[in-house]
Amino acid sequence: MPTKTRSRRPLRTAFLAGGLALALTAVGATAWATDRFLIEHVEISDVSSYEAENSSVDPTDTTVTETGAVDGDTYSDGETSVTVSQVVSGSGDDTLTYYVADVVLSEATRLRSAFAKDQYGENVTETTSGIAEDNDAVFAINGDYYGFRDSGILIRNGVVYRDSPARAGLAFYTDGTVQVYDETTTTADVLVADGVWNTLSFGPALVLDGAAVGGIEDVEVDTNVGNHSIQGEQPRTAVGVIDENHLVFVVVDGRAEGYSRGATLTELAQIMTDLGAQTAYNLDGGGSSTMFFDGEVVNRPSNGGERGTSDILYIAE
Repeated sequence: MPTKTRSRRPLRTAFLAGGLALALTAVGATAWATDRFLIEHVEISDVSSYEAENSSVDPTDTTVTETGAVDGDTYSDGETSVTVSQVVSGSGDDTLTYYVADVVLSEATRLRSAFAKDQYGENVTETTSGIAEDNDAVFAINGDYYGFRDSGILIRNGVVYRDSPARAGLAFYTDGTVQVYDETTTTADVLVADGVWNTLSFGPALVLDGAAVGGIEDVEVDTNVGNHSIQGEQPRTAVGVIDENHLVFVVVDGRAEGYSRGATLTELAQIMTDLGAQTAYNLDGGGSSTMFFDGEVVNRPSNGGERGTSDILYIAE
């Protein structure tokens, strides 16, 4: 009986087709990720003009003048003051280095927000110092990197930019109060009507009613690639509230052996309570963590230099 043979071409063709489909899927995924997380998508090209036309708040315009010197520098206009100092604890591989800015505002609206390149949109970035210099800032820290995600309530300088509630946010009011709030229980328009000047959407909340929040090591900010895990010893940026119009900002350096290992969220919460914060909130960290003061970056960003970010909080000269 003749031996029957089976052609393998259909199987090989199917295999090649399947491989091509996977390759095209991979290419498609790469293209999507590039478009979503790398390519600039500008929605508002002149934020300064947009805010001038749309903000319902007329911020107080006062000038900050220099009154101090190097470590423990203080800038003051007699009402608004910024004092920056460095703190180092531990030794060797356990060394922790961070910078503290104690800020007393004459008016809550002296603390402003600014976007990279004066543009609003996705993936629009600039260094913290660059944005600060563009806005004549005497002091600035990186914000929440709003442009990396498409969720969260976003109000800046009294103007609504995004109303997509997702997490616990931080609201700065024009009367000087600052509160952690649940974005999913309100809207941006309601917040503005209630007097909210700026919101931040990152987290988690570190301190509430003067006590460190439990369970913060397990919080995920969102599900974006490379952004949901904020655990472990990391460079950090945080803002705390000591009293009405009295704020404290902390930038922790990290990933630098012998200089600063970085802090856990629990350690950051302890730093904030030790500084007297009644409320404290975690901002974007890692390579973004940057403090700018008196014309220069005072900390050592972990990337070996500044990483571009989408926004800052600042006080102008």
